[in-house]
Amino acid sequence: MPAAFDSTESAEQEIITITQQLIRLDTTNFGDDTGPGEAGAAEYVTSLLAEVGIDSRTYEGRKGRHNVVARIPGSDPAAGALAIHGHLDVVPAVGDWIHPPFSGEIAGEMLWGRGAVDMKSGCATTLAVIREWQRLGIAPNRDLVLMFTADEEAGSRYGAQWLVENAKEEFHNVTEAVGEVGGFSYSLRDDLQLYFIEAAQKGIAWLEIHGSGVAGHGSMVATDNAVVRIAEAVARIGNHNWPIRLTDTVKLLLQEMSEITGVPLDEQHPEEVIATLGSLAKIIGATVRHTANPTMLSAGYKTNVIPADAHAVIDGRFLPGLQDDFMNEIRMLVGDGLEIRPQIIERSVETTFDGNLVDAIKQSILAEDPAARILPYTLSGGTDAKALDKLGIRCFGFAPLKLPANLDFASLFHGVNERVPLTSLQFGARVFSKFLSKA
Repeated sequence: MPAAFDSTESAEQEIITITQQLIRLDTTNFGDDTGPGEAGAAEYVTSLLAEVGIDSRTYEGRKGRHNVVARIPGSDPAAGALAIHGHLDVVPAVGDWIHPPFSGEIAGEMLWGRGAVDMKSGCATTLAVIREWQRLGIAPNRDLVLMFTADEEAGSRYGAQWLVENAKEEFHNVTEAVGEVGGFSYSLRDDLQLYFIEAAQKGIAWLEIHGSGVAGHGSMVATDNAVVRIAEAVARIGNHNWPIRLTDTVKLLLQEMSEITGVPLDEQHPEEVIATLGSLAKIIGATVRHTANPTMLSAGYKTNVIPADAHAVIDGRFLPGLQDDFMNEIRMLVGDGLEIRPQIIERSVETTFDGNLVDAIKQSILAEDPAARILPYTLSGGTDAKALDKLGIRCFGFAPLKLPANLDFASLFHGVNERVPLTSLQFGARVFSKFLSKA
């Protein structure tokens, strides 16, 4: 057990500075192997670690796509190591921003910029707290493996997935991990903050649907038109009403929300309980069923030519443990005569919401917010946890932020005017420090 560590004033200031600097380093990931890459951010991270005596290793998953890994020895070498992972890349910053997206500007008690929540502030939390611990000479209870990864926003091919396949030695004795999209608050009432910890995430099935027909003149009668066949399949998929399926994590969340709010839970029709979550209802509502959204269509090259080929792209997300169920339904919806070609199939992740690590998460939040209620949830998207899960590592989303009641947190992910309150960052530094002292 490390010495009592409550003084994080330095970490609370550094978390703001480090988040700003990371935002100013453009690491846009366009998903097509273009863009600046993560080299500049990786170099900055490496320098911050080296400054406090932490050696790190840089792995280049592809030219310009850099990952940084460091291990800090714990006081109990026999204990399983804890991985703390965060990604350095960000999605493109399109649209009309109030403040330039790579300025890291502070205005209205907010820090603005692409990556403010997803997830350069999470990386900054780890760096600020670890740097403070190093300066104070505090050792963690067990080995900590710090991972700052590339390419999370495009499937982690050059980041966490690459590390799992090519640098397995870095994961020696790692049994648990914490990463992004968890530990954020939602104000249910003035006197009650809910904190959501990610214990599961849906799987990803990005699929291309390809069809072929008979090419011909646009003025002729066409009985085998590839565009029509693809359009019909897309309509079936887009209009499909997927049935409600409550997985373990979702069921536990909705049961606790029912208890908190007094709204009865009908497991076949959970919409009333989900609605009590306000701006988070959209995220939670996407985790009670599979989803499949058509996102791209392509066919033809001239108005008066019937093309021989057409294709569509589907963003599918399947519930934990139900990949086969999802794919069987997709095949039925697509129908005969069309080909399904997977772009990416990524596993779902789910673990139980119990154990010493969960206790440490709860205690660290309650130490800063004694009236908090801490709940597990399923993420509708995906994170680097999918890669770590392949090694049998138990993964949670925990990057703590106490948010104002009027801030629509869900809309900030990949949205215009991404921002994070300064007080939320400072709260995160305090909570994460307490968490590491108990983990």
